[in-house]
Amino acid sequence: MNTRGAPIAVTSGEPAGIGPDICLALAARASPAPVVVLGDRGVLEQRARALNIATLPEILHVPASAPVVAGRLDARNARYVLDVLDRAIDGCLAGTFAAMVTAPVQKSVINDAGIAFTGHTEYLAERAHADVVMMLAGGGLRVALATTHLALRDVPGAITADRVERALRIVERDLRVRFRVARPRILVAGLNPHSGEGGHLGREEIDVLQPLLARLRAEGMDVAGPLPADTLFTPRALAGADAVLAMYHDQGLPVLKYASFGAGVNITLGLPFVRTSVDHGTALDLAGTGQADPGSLFEALDLAGALVR
Repeated sequence: MNTRGAPIAVTSGEPAGIGPDICLALAARASPAPVVVLGDRGVLEQRARALNIATLPEILHVPASAPVVAGRLDARNARYVLDVLDRAIDGCLAGTFAAMVTAPVQKSVINDAGIAFTGHTEYLAERAHADVVMMLAGGGLRVALATTHLALRDVPGAITADRVERALRIVERDLRVRFRVARPRILVAGLNPHSGEGGHLGREEIDVLQPLLARLRAEGMDVAGPLPADTLFTPRALAGADAVLAMYHDQGLPVLKYASFGAGVNITLGLPFVRTSVDHGTALDLAGTGQADPGSLFEALDLAGALVR
Protein backbone atom coordinates (compact mmCIF):
# COMPACT_ATOMS: atom_id res chain seq x y z
CA MET A 1 0.00 0.00 0.00
CA ASN A 2 1.45 3.37 -1.04
CA THR A 3 0.97 5.90 1.76
CA ARG A 4 3.69 8.32 0.67
CA GLY A 5 2.77 11.79 1.89
CA ALA A 6 -0.06 10.54 4.09
CA PRO A 7 -0.06 11.80 7.69
CA ILE A 8 0.64 9.73 10.77
CA ALA A 9 -2.46 9.48 12.96
CA VAL A 10 -1.88 10.14 16.66
CA THR A 11 -4.74 9.02 18.90
CA SER A 12 -5.20 11.19 21.99
CA GLY A 13 -6.15 8.31 24.30
CA GLU A 14 -8.05 8.60 27.58
CA PRO A 15 -9.30 12.21 27.60
CA ALA A 16 -9.00 12.59 31.38
CA GLY A 17 -5.37 11.49 31.32
CA ILE A 18 -2.18 12.99 29.92
CA GLY A 19 -2.92 11.90 26.34
CA PRO A 20 -4.25 15.33 25.32
CA ASP A 21 -1.33 17.06 27.10
CA ILE A 22 1.40 15.14 25.30
CA CYS A 23 -0.42 15.33 21.94
CA LEU A 24 -0.51 19.12 22.24
CA ALA A 25 3.27 19.12 22.60
CA LEU A 26 3.55 17.83 19.03
CA ALA A 27 2.73 21.27 17.63
CA ALA A 28 6.04 22.69 18.84
CA ARG A 29 8.21 19.86 17.51
CA ALA A 30 9.46 18.96 14.05
CA SER A 31 8.06 15.63 12.85
CA PRO A 32 9.41 13.05 10.38
CA ALA A 33 6.07 13.15 8.55
CA PRO A 34 2.81 15.12 8.59
CA VAL A 35 0.88 14.46 11.81
CA VAL A 36 -2.81 14.65 12.66
CA VAL A 37 -4.12 14.24 16.21
CA LEU A 38 -7.40 12.36 16.53
CA GLY A 39 -9.68 13.45 19.36
CA ASP A 40 -12.27 15.90 20.54
CA ARG A 41 -11.27 19.39 19.42
CA GLY A 42 -12.99 21.06 22.37
CA VAL A 43 -11.15 18.84 24.87
CA LEU A 44 -7.82 19.60 23.23
CA GLU A 45 -8.54 23.32 23.09
CA GLN A 46 -9.62 23.35 26.74
CA ARG A 47 -6.47 21.51 27.80
CA ALA A 48 -4.34 23.88 25.71
CA ARG A 49 -5.82 26.86 27.55
CA ALA A 50 -5.13 25.22 30.90
CA LEU A 51 -1.52 24.60 29.88
CA ASN A 52 -1.08 28.03 28.26
CA ILE A 53 -0.34 26.48 24.86
CA ALA A 54 -1.07 28.83 21.98
CA THR A 55 -0.37 26.63 18.94
CA LEU A 56 -2.36 23.47 18.30
CA PRO A 57 -1.40 20.53 16.10
CA GLU A 58 -3.67 19.56 13.22
CA ILE A 59 -6.76 17.92 14.71
CA LEU A 60 -9.23 15.44 13.23
CA HIS A 61 -12.29 15.96 15.40
CA VAL A 62 -13.92 12.92 16.98
CA PRO A 63 -16.61 14.06 19.45
CA ALA A 64 -16.44 12.98 23.08
CA SER A 65 -19.54 11.45 24.61
CA ALA A 66 -19.49 13.44 27.86
CA PRO A 67 -17.74 16.49 29.34
CA VAL A 68 -14.10 15.86 30.27
CA VAL A 69 -12.40 16.88 33.50
CA ALA A 70 -8.66 16.36 33.70
CA GLY A 71 -7.83 13.60 36.17
CA ARG A 72 -11.42 12.38 36.54
CA LEU A 73 -12.40 9.20 34.69
CA ASP A 74 -15.88 8.96 33.19
CA ALA A 75 -17.11 5.63 31.81
CA ARG A 76 -19.45 7.52 29.46
CA ASN A 77 -16.37 8.37 27.36
CA ALA A 78 -15.25 4.75 26.96
CA ARG A 79 -16.99 4.45 23.61
CA TYR A 80 -15.39 7.71 22.49
CA VAL A 81 -11.91 6.33 23.23
CA LEU A 82 -12.62 3.33 21.02
CA ASP A 83 -14.17 5.56 18.33
CA VAL A 84 -10.86 7.42 18.15
CA LEU A 85 -8.98 4.14 17.80
CA ASP A 86 -11.39 2.90 15.15
CA ARG A 87 -10.95 6.06 13.11
CA ALA A 88 -7.18 5.60 13.14
CA ILE A 89 -7.36 1.89 12.32
CA ASP A 90 -9.80 2.42 9.46
CA GLY A 91 -7.58 5.17 8.06
CA CYS A 92 -4.49 2.98 8.21
CA LEU A 93 -6.25 0.07 6.53
CA ALA A 94 -7.53 2.39 3.80
CA GLY A 95 -4.16 4.08 3.27
CA THR A 96 -5.44 7.46 4.46
CA PHE A 97 -2.85 7.38 7.25
CA ALA A 98 0.73 6.21 6.88
CA ALA A 99 0.83 4.81 10.43
CA MET A 100 -0.76 5.24 13.82
CA VAL A 101 0.75 6.30 17.14
CA THR A 102 -1.32 5.84 20.28
CA ALA A 103 -1.44 7.80 23.52
CA PRO A 104 -2.40 5.74 26.60
CA VAL A 105 -5.90 4.55 27.39
CA GLN A 106 -7.40 3.49 30.73
CA LYS A 107 -8.41 -0.14 30.32
CA SER A 108 -10.29 -0.25 33.62
CA VAL A 109 -12.77 2.50 32.74
CA ILE A 110 -13.49 0.91 29.34
CA ASN A 111 -14.33 -2.35 31.10
CA ASP A 112 -16.35 -0.45 33.70
CA ALA A 113 -18.50 0.76 30.80
CA GLY A 114 -19.36 -2.85 29.97
CA ILE A 115 -16.98 -3.10 27.00
CA ALA A 116 -14.56 -6.04 27.12
CA PHE A 117 -11.14 -4.53 26.45
CA THR A 118 -7.80 -6.17 27.24
CA GLY A 119 -5.57 -3.58 25.63
CA HIS A 120 -4.50 -1.82 22.44
CA THR A 121 -2.58 -4.85 21.19
CA GLU A 122 -5.49 -7.26 21.34
CA TYR A 123 -7.95 -4.69 20.02
CA LEU A 124 -5.76 -3.94 17.00
CA ALA A 125 -5.31 -7.64 16.29
CA GLU A 126 -9.07 -8.20 16.28
CA ARG A 127 -9.83 -5.16 14.11
CA ALA A 128 -7.07 -5.94 11.59
CA HIS A 129 -7.69 -9.73 11.63
CA ALA A 130 -3.99 -10.29 12.29
CA ASP A 131 -1.73 -12.36 14.50
CA VAL A 132 0.32 -9.83 16.41
CA VAL A 133 3.18 -9.61 18.88
CA MET A 134 3.85 -6.84 21.39
CA MET A 135 7.41 -5.56 21.32
CA LEU A 136 8.93 -2.68 23.26
CA ALA A 137 12.10 -0.93 22.20
CA GLY A 138 14.33 1.39 24.19
CA GLY A 139 17.59 1.61 26.05
CA GLY A 140 19.29 -0.40 23.31
CA LEU A 141 16.87 -3.30 23.78
CA ARG A 142 14.02 -4.83 21.81
CA VAL A 143 11.83 -7.11 23.93
CA ALA A 144 8.92 -9.01 22.42
CA LEU A 145 6.34 -11.06 24.33
CA ALA A 146 5.03 -14.55 23.67
CA THR A 147 2.00 -13.74 25.86
CA THR A 148 0.72 -10.30 26.78
CA HIS A 149 -2.05 -9.40 29.20
CA LEU A 150 -2.63 -12.71 30.95
CA ALA A 151 -2.94 -13.51 34.63
CA LEU A 152 0.31 -15.12 35.75
CA ARG A 153 -1.44 -18.36 36.66
CA ASP A 154 -2.61 -18.69 33.03
CA VAL A 155 0.80 -18.21 31.43
CA PRO A 156 2.23 -21.79 31.60
CA GLY A 157 -0.77 -23.23 29.79
CA ALA A 158 -0.39 -20.59 27.08
CA ILE A 159 3.23 -21.47 26.34
CA THR A 160 2.59 -23.87 23.48
CA ALA A 161 4.87 -24.69 20.56
CA ASP A 162 2.36 -23.18 18.14
CA ARG A 163 2.07 -19.92 20.04
CA VAL A 164 5.81 -19.42 20.52
CA GLU A 165 6.53 -20.36 16.91
CA ARG A 166 4.00 -17.84 15.61
CA ALA A 167 5.51 -15.16 17.82
CA LEU A 168 9.04 -15.92 16.65
CA ARG A 169 8.06 -15.91 12.99
CA ILE A 170 6.29 -12.55 13.36
CA VAL A 171 9.25 -11.02 15.22
CA GLU A 172 11.76 -12.38 12.70
CA ARG A 173 9.73 -11.18 9.71
CA ASP A 174 9.12 -7.68 11.04
CA LEU A 175 12.74 -7.25 12.08
CA ARG A 176 13.67 -7.98 8.46
CA VAL A 177 10.87 -6.05 6.76
CA ARG A 178 10.20 -3.13 9.13
CA PHE A 179 13.56 -2.73 10.89
CA ARG A 180 15.68 -3.81 7.89
CA VAL A 181 17.77 -6.32 9.85
CA ALA A 182 19.23 -8.67 7.26
CA ARG A 183 19.43 -11.80 9.47
CA PRO A 184 17.82 -11.26 12.87
CA ARG A 185 19.24 -13.00 15.91
CA ILE A 186 16.59 -13.61 18.58
CA LEU A 187 17.21 -14.73 22.15
CA VAL A 188 14.40 -16.77 23.69
CA ALA A 189 13.84 -16.74 27.45
CA GLY A 190 12.85 -19.85 29.32
CA LEU A 191 9.61 -19.78 31.28
CA ASN A 192 10.85 -21.11 34.61
CA PRO A 193 13.64 -19.99 36.95
CA HIS A 194 17.01 -21.17 35.61
CA SER A 195 15.16 -22.32 32.48
CA GLY A 196 13.62 -25.16 34.44
CA GLU A 197 16.85 -26.43 36.06
CA GLY A 198 16.86 -29.57 33.90
CA GLY A 199 13.20 -30.23 34.59
CA HIS A 200 13.37 -29.84 38.37
CA LEU A 201 11.65 -26.42 38.22
CA GLY A 202 9.28 -27.12 35.34
CA ARG A 203 9.27 -28.95 32.03
CA GLU A 204 8.10 -26.29 29.56
CA GLU A 205 11.68 -25.78 28.39
CA ILE A 206 12.23 -29.51 27.77
CA ASP A 207 8.82 -30.37 26.37
CA VAL A 208 8.01 -27.21 24.37
CA LEU A 209 10.83 -24.76 23.84
CA GLN A 210 13.88 -26.91 23.19
CA PRO A 211 12.30 -29.05 20.41
CA LEU A 212 10.73 -25.99 18.79
CA LEU A 213 13.93 -23.95 18.75
CA ALA A 214 15.94 -26.90 17.44
CA ARG A 215 13.49 -27.24 14.54
CA LEU A 216 13.59 -23.53 13.74
CA ARG A 217 17.39 -23.51 13.83
CA ALA A 218 17.38 -26.44 11.40
CA GLU A 219 15.27 -24.26 9.08
CA GLY A 220 17.87 -21.50 9.28
CA MET A 221 16.31 -19.14 11.83
CA ASP A 222 18.89 -17.64 14.21
CA VAL A 223 17.30 -18.29 17.59
CA ALA A 224 19.11 -19.00 20.84
CA GLY A 225 17.64 -20.53 23.96
CA PRO A 226 15.74 -21.24 26.02
CA LEU A 227 17.91 -19.04 28.24
CA PRO A 228 17.49 -18.25 31.96
CA ALA A 229 15.78 -14.87 32.17
CA ASP A 230 17.79 -13.75 35.19
CA THR A 231 21.05 -13.78 33.19
CA LEU A 232 19.66 -13.18 29.72
CA PHE A 233 19.47 -9.40 30.16
CA THR A 234 23.20 -8.87 30.68
CA PRO A 235 25.51 -7.10 28.22
CA ARG A 236 27.46 -10.26 27.46
CA ALA A 237 24.36 -12.35 26.74
CA LEU A 238 22.76 -9.60 24.66
CA ALA A 239 25.82 -8.93 22.51
CA GLY A 240 24.90 -9.39 18.85
CA ALA A 241 21.20 -9.97 19.56
CA ASP A 242 18.52 -8.04 17.68
CA ALA A 243 15.62 -8.91 20.00
CA VAL A 244 14.58 -10.97 22.99
CA LEU A 245 11.38 -13.01 23.16
CA ALA A 246 10.15 -13.13 26.76
CA MET A 247 7.50 -15.62 27.76
CA TYR A 248 5.26 -13.19 29.66
CA HIS A 249 4.67 -9.51 30.28
CA ASP A 250 6.51 -9.00 33.56
CA GLN A 251 9.44 -11.21 32.62
CA GLY A 252 10.69 -8.87 29.92
CA LEU A 253 9.17 -5.43 30.33
CA PRO A 254 10.48 -4.44 33.79
CA VAL A 255 14.02 -4.76 32.42
CA LEU A 256 13.28 -2.68 29.36
CA LYS A 257 11.38 -0.02 31.29
CA TYR A 258 14.19 0.26 33.80
CA ALA A 259 16.56 0.93 30.90
CA SER A 260 14.34 3.37 29.02
CA PHE A 261 11.19 4.47 30.86
CA GLY A 262 9.83 7.68 29.39
CA ALA A 263 11.74 7.12 26.16
CA GLY A 264 10.64 3.60 25.24
CA VAL A 265 8.29 2.69 22.42
CA ASN A 266 5.66 -0.03 22.17
CA ILE A 267 5.38 -1.56 18.67
CA THR A 268 2.67 -3.95 17.51
CA LEU A 269 4.32 -6.42 15.13
CA GLY A 270 2.33 -8.42 12.59
CA LEU A 271 -0.16 -5.71 11.60
CA PRO A 272 -0.63 -4.69 7.95
CA PHE A 273 0.36 -1.16 9.01
CA VAL A 274 2.79 0.46 11.44
CA ARG A 275 1.57 1.09 14.99
CA THR A 276 3.71 2.46 17.79
CA SER A 277 2.79 3.74 21.22
CA VAL A 278 4.08 5.31 24.39
CA ASP A 279 5.54 3.09 27.11
CA HIS A 280 3.50 4.56 29.97
CA GLY A 281 -0.02 4.90 31.29
CA THR A 282 -2.57 7.69 31.60
CA ALA A 283 -0.98 9.37 34.67
CA LEU A 284 -4.28 10.90 35.80
CA ASP A 285 -2.55 12.81 38.59
CA LEU A 286 -0.46 14.73 36.03
CA ALA A 287 -3.23 15.53 33.56
CA GLY A 288 -3.61 19.25 33.01
CA THR A 289 -0.69 20.15 35.31
CA GLY A 290 1.97 20.77 32.68
CA GLN A 291 4.19 18.10 34.23
CA ALA A 292 3.56 15.33 31.70
CA ASP A 293 6.69 14.32 29.76
CA PRO A 294 6.00 13.86 26.03
CA GLY A 295 9.34 12.13 25.44
CA SER A 296 7.95 8.65 24.83
CA LEU A 297 5.36 10.03 22.38
CA PHE A 298 8.13 11.83 20.48
CA GLU A 299 10.13 8.59 20.32
CA ALA A 300 7.07 6.65 19.15
CA LEU A 301 6.39 9.17 16.41
CA ASP A 302 10.01 9.18 15.25
CA LEU A 303 10.09 5.39 15.12
CA ALA A 304 6.79 5.23 13.22
CA GLY A 305 8.19 7.69 10.69
CA ALA A 306 11.34 5.59 10.28
CA LEU A 307 9.42 2.33 9.87
CA VAL A 308 7.17 3.62 7.09
CA ARG A 309 10.00 5.15 5.03
